[in-house]
Amino acid sequence: MPFMTQAPLRSAPGRIHGRRRLAQGVSAACAALLGVTTLGLACASMADAQSLPTPLNANYGQQPTPDTGNAAAASAPAMQPDGAAPSLPTLGEGVLVSVNDDIISSYDLKQRMLLLMATSGVQVTQDNYAQFQQQAMRSLVDEHLQFQEMKQWKVKVEDKEIDDELKRMAQQSNMSKDQLLGELKKIGVEPTTLREQIRAQLGWNELVGGRYHSNAQVGRDQVDETMDKIIADGQKPQFEVSEIFLDPTTAGGIDNARKGAQQLSQQLNQKVAPFQAVARQFSNAPSAANGGDEGWMVSGNMDPQIEATLQSMKVGDISAPVETKDGVYIFYLRDKSAGNADEVVRITQASVPLPTGASAQQVAAAQMQLVNFKTHASTCAALNELGKKTDGVAVEDLGESQLSDLLPDFATALRPLKDNQTTAPMQNGNQMEVLYVCDKRLAGDNAITRDEVENHLVDNRLAMLGKRYLRDLHASATIEDRH
Repeated sequence: MPFMTQAPLRSAPGRIHGRRRLAQGVSAACAALLGVTTLGLACASMADAQSLPTPLNANYGQQPTPDTGNAAAASAPAMQPDGAAPSLPTLGEGVLVSVNDDIISSYDLKQRMLLLMATSGVQVTQDNYAQFQQQAMRSLVDEHLQFQEMKQWKVKVEDKEIDDELKRMAQQSNMSKDQLLGELKKIGVEPTTLREQIRAQLGWNELVGGRYHSNAQVGRDQVDETMDKIIADGQKPQFEVSEIFLDPTTAGGIDNARKGAQQLSQQLNQKVAPFQAVARQFSNAPSAANGGDEGWMVSGNMDPQIEATLQSMKVGDISAPVETKDGVYIFYLRDKSAGNADEVVRITQASVPLPTGASAQQVAAAQMQLVNFKTHASTCAALNELGKKTDGVAVEDLGESQLSDLLPDFATALRPLKDNQTTAPMQNGNQMEVLYVCDKRLAGDNAITRDEVENHLVDNRLAMLGKRYLRDLHASATIEDRH
């Protein structure tokens, strides 16, 4: 490869986070619906080895968002074996709410609050009790609507599926299924509470995935456009964050959202509660499904107040609440990058030979020949056939190279190009060349692939469709306060 340096100088790999697709037949809607239904424990272990761990996992926080150093304290397990049972104020007995004639009792609410406490790690105080109660009731209402819709569409979840899920969850926590249920029993959570939560989540995943998966497909143009943006963003400063977002419309106004964020921020900074578990249970953002994992946020593509906050933080810091026009955020900074990510390009070369000591006229003629050649080959796929038919022009597939391995002039010429774009004619020794970019991606082990981009776009669409589905069920339901 004539334009390669003799001793390649490699820069740091590009660092764009690519989220993994949920595996083992579990619909990507699972991730979407976690943010709506707060069923973090039910969905957490449904993916492959790259998936989200449950809050009970002793190693949780290490995948998919590893924490090191001081940051590790923010991702401690939400519940330890033999932990003390949390205390709740006494709830009045009886029926509290009806959902299309299905009832939610005070016992149901207390069970869900205990499970919420166990899986989030947040301590209930006089200040945040109402917020806990509201969150638990919201998840119960959602669950009843999901069960009713599953019944209408004849979606059934077998007990064996729930047992298998419990076993996977227990293994992630280095426990047996019986030990996991036993630890929850110690703090007052009955096995049926968790089993029914899992049943609702598995069935809802199947229902949403089955009804909407065909509507969530994306085209190649969308994938290409997103890939181009990711590559361009790789040259800008970036911040890898987890987030908790409190939506004023859900919290009952901006004052409630602000107060709730202050309470959560206090417990997070005191290391009372792990960030990922709190995000799963309390955040209103779609990233709640990933324990708040928002991936890499790019400078210039976010609210200026948020960017100013992230700029001032060190890796491992948890921010104070940040209020924007949309609501209130809390950020956990997992990593940061100055940008200038290296890129991998797949290159095809078209060249015209030059005689030794070529005159200016000969050089100009070679340049014109390549300019004319380019006008007849708009894609890499057309190059080889055109090269066979064109006298004096040699076409060669040069394979993949990192820009950092190329001579500076060639790297500079290739960096701004997209797929199927070409450089201007460039002299390289005794030949004139144009380089075609046949494919381009960020370099490094963490660089996102086209498949991951496509999966991520599909997941986002399913998230939107699943949220809309549940919202429509709320709008048409009869939900009555009975207490």
